[in-house]
Amino acid sequence: MTKNYRKRVADKILENRLEGAGAVLVEGAKWCGKTTTCEQVAKSVLYMGDPDSKKKNLQLAEINIKRLLEGETPRLIDEWQEFPRFWDAVRFQVDHRPGFGHFILTGSSFPPDTEEISHTGTGRISRMTMRPMTLWESGDSCGTVSLSALLRGEELCEGECKPIELERIAYLVCCGGWPQALEQREEIALMRAYDYYNDVVNADISRVDKVPRDPNRVMRLMRSYSRLQSTQSNLSAIRLDMKEHDTRGLDEDTIYSYVNALKKIFVVEDMPAWCPSLTSKAVVRTSDTRYFTDPSIAAAALGLGPGDLLNDLRAFGRFFEVLAMRDLRVYAEASFGSVSHYLDKNGLECDAVVHLRNGTYGLVEVKLGGESLVEEGAETLNRLAKIVDTEKMKAPAFANVGVLPMWWEGGLLELSGKGFR
Repeated sequence: MTKNYRKRVADKILENRLEGAGAVLVEGAKWCGKTTTCEQVAKSVLYMGDPDSKKKNLQLAEINIKRLLEGETPRLIDEWQEFPRFWDAVRFQVDHRPGFGHFILTGSSFPPDTEEISHTGTGRISRMTMRPMTLWESGDSCGTVSLSALLRGEELCEGECKPIELERIAYLVCCGGWPQALEQREEIALMRAYDYYNDVVNADISRVDKVPRDPNRVMRLMRSYSRLQSTQSNLSAIRLDMKEHDTRGLDEDTIYSYVNALKKIFVVEDMPAWCPSLTSKAVVRTSDTRYFTDPSIAAAALGLGPGDLLNDLRAFGRFFEVLAMRDLRVYAEASFGSVSHYLDKNGLECDAVVHLRNGTYGLVEVKLGGESLVEEGAETLNRLAKIVDTEKMKAPAFANVGVLPMWWEGGLLELSGKGFR
């Protein structure tokens, strides 16, 4: 039975991008719903991945690519990277057509550097990243609080919200935000996350740039990344973790190439550091925090299920943080914002800083639950808020973990639910 989902945040973002650009590139992890989302607004579609017509379309693209761009607009070119020359062809058409919203390009990876792409598309092609479904979109969070409202400084409004059981949160972490999986019964949905992981290991990571990569080494890298997620571990730490099970020579350049390939197919999405103006002289750490695009990938890499997380709440907290960052990024992007983290040499850390282009920002601590952990999070946010130099930058619009006592009982999963309005 098909589940009735809420309208996706990406729908509104795509609508806005089409209104202001000649073409929109929608990129993101495979299976997150890019094609379905774009099909809803497209007036005509070219499926480059369709095996029945792929050979014919590739031949026509070589002879007269303009023919493939003909059709009612917005025209969707699905899996455009199968023939990279579409990029310049679309850019050229945008330059010579009046108005906006002519094309939508979708892809699960950007093609490697190639002579077939001669222009960045600046001013013609607007990029947006689409991620797996948030808990609000899947109906697992009631969305009683707006992130955008908090960033505007509005008061937090209390609302009725049915609690989500801890067991359900553990399942959602392991199942992930993959739309089709969420429509299936739980046992099958959990298997689909493993299928996704196996496809990355055995095929996708090598196909992205046509560089053969050892599946066993990819597997070890993803397991190490999973163990080190939510940390600022460098490549040396990853190498040491992998070396235990890799008897061959393993250098950081090799690891970098593997990680970079995972980023190109949107499996890994590390979070940059936030470097604010402070009254303190503490040195700010600038290393990225390691995250997967979806927590289910990390769970599958380690062979973990919901029961394993419930038996190890400390590990559960790290996976929960990945889920939180996935959702926060979606809601922040809808408000033309982004998410980063803060860590200084004194150990003062803030899990997420949601900031907008106008300098407005809010501080967020992610806690799975428990009164002592919530108090610890509140103390952390208060310490950080006090050392921000408000003569050089704004004070935080919000920095209160007190409104986030337990995410499955009306906390941050609801905090961001209506952030796109």
